[in-house]
Amino acid sequence: MRCAGCARWDISMADNVNSPLLKSLSNRINLREVPFTERASRLLVFLTDGHFAVWLAERWVKRDQDLVAYRNRPPILDQWSFTDGDGNPLAMEITTYPHCICCQTALGPFRLTYADPETLLIAFPAAPCGMTFRARVDQAQPDRRGGVLRLIGEIRRSIAYTTNAPVLRSEISAGDPREQIVHLCVDASQGGKAALLNITPRLGFNRWVPDAEAAIEAAARRWHEWLAATPEVAESYHTQYIYAWWIMRAGLISSRYYTTREVMTPSKFYYVGAWQWDNFFHALAYRHVDLRLAEDQIRILLDHQRHDGMIPDAVHDEGVVTHLSYPVEADVTKPPLIAWAAWKLYEQSGDREFLDEIYEPLVHWNNWWFENNDVDGNGLCEYQHPYSSGLDDSPLWDDGMPVESPDLNSYLCLQQEALSKIASVIGEHQDAKMWALRAGSMARRLIRLKWDASAGLFWATRNGARINVRTPFNLFPLITGRMPPEIAARLVGHLTDEDEFWPQYPVPTVALDDPAFDPQQMWRGPTWANINYLLIEGLFRSGYAQVARELRRRTLALIAGQPDICEYYDPRTGYKPPQAAPAFGWSAALYIDLAIQATRDGEDSPS
Repeated sequence: MRCAGCARWDISMADNVNSPLLKSLSNRINLREVPFTERASRLLVFLTDGHFAVWLAERWVKRDQDLVAYRNRPPILDQWSFTDGDGNPLAMEITTYPHCICCQTALGPFRLTYADPETLLIAFPAAPCGMTFRARVDQAQPDRRGGVLRLIGEIRRSIAYTTNAPVLRSEISAGDPREQIVHLCVDASQGGKAALLNITPRLGFNRWVPDAEAAIEAAARRWHEWLAATPEVAESYHTQYIYAWWIMRAGLISSRYYTTREVMTPSKFYYVGAWQWDNFFHALAYRHVDLRLAEDQIRILLDHQRHDGMIPDAVHDEGVVTHLSYPVEADVTKPPLIAWAAWKLYEQSGDREFLDEIYEPLVHWNNWWFENNDVDGNGLCEYQHPYSSGLDDSPLWDDGMPVESPDLNSYLCLQQEALSKIASVIGEHQDAKMWALRAGSMARRLIRLKWDASAGLFWATRNGARINVRTPFNLFPLITGRMPPEIAARLVGHLTDEDEFWPQYPVPTVALDDPAFDPQQMWRGPTWANINYLLIEGLFRSGYAQVARELRRRTLALIAGQPDICEYYDPRTGYKPPQAAPAFGWSAALYIDLAIQATRDGEDSPS
């Protein structure tokens, strides 16, 4: 187990980092792919070629007319460097912690922390010194303590920079179009001096400079308390486990417009918003430390449920994603796992009121699938849009839509099973019986319509024709725990075949020996933590505890085997493919939950 001393706030420790937990994360925030950020913040601090830059975790869809333009948008603040009293740039040796970036220079340390989610504080060394940066804004107005910079037009943002040190030099000059260059030099010789950078969409600014040491300590305490509140795990999991909890706090964004609740983003730089099934997996980690936060990952989706029962694919500040015209035109949602996730939260919390609150919306959601997505009327549902599967570029969709896929109908079986349990708890006993019968019927219907005894697989079909690609989703009826022993044995045989789905780091999202296998391309081969998580649970439910534990062990080893926790992995090497997002939400969340499971089962080694 994690040693008790790791949760201590030790004021005797050197370099102003008073927590072993924070010290254990020294330089895990690499500032190249993984930014320095804070809970609720939209500010992302990166380091490039020896200077800092600040990006905004904001979409601006109404301005850009593009859902993903933010990935290519330049930083709002760039070329940010620290200087001596004459304005000359200083070389820096940088150390990062969750609460602080320490920049050691010839003058002493400059330290960055978050005074609040929209405000960075820079603690100056006790010497004449300063900073310079370029801001992509339209207007600039200097004043006696710093200045105010404004981006105007359809998207409005402001940067207020303020110091409590005597100002030696303060200049603003125009650079390229829509760019202002700031030079600030101060006399910080007396010590304890600082500056604020408040980057905000608000009308008002934060220009009150707090005591720098108190602000840094407050930030450290916030992070320490978050990490110290986590359940203990075996020591062998601890290093990556604490980093995973850093991701789960750093990835939270505050409520704003359509983002009605504090919510976890899959990645603040790659995926700005809340995606439906990501939220379900995020909630599984949060239930161990903050049940309200876990429940809110589900509530935000129900806040935007459509009148016909559909739940959006994603929610972002400026709206929701419910319909797309590419690669086909159709409504877009995500796999129906919300009741499954809600039941797991209830098992942790016993919060019956939460189940009462969400039951009717969940029923409405379940009905939407059967009323709108059973194209051929056979009782099994189809995906109308590839993105509704969550498996955006899987070869299952290469020949077009709609596709009747075993994974979707396995999820619907789990969903109706969970609805039965929820209905029983809240006193809807007739509903509980009805949902239990429907779950059983779904499992039998899957066998009758999708099982191929000669191949030992469940096939996806389009217009009644078999889709000849082998994926773990051909095995997914296993996750229902309702397959007859002879079928479960065939599915597990495929899963554990080293030529198909059992490389060093299973489970590839296309079979290794299938012509469509590509270990570098999202859902066409790489291993994903959420697919493994569902299969691990299904193996336990199906009576294959030893295989489940082995898959759990390999999944933990995979995620622990890299410096970062990424979106998906090469199943043969365990490395991060180039396009995979760093510091990824559900990989972190599921590492946490699996490490807790393994520890409680007495397993203490991910290797």
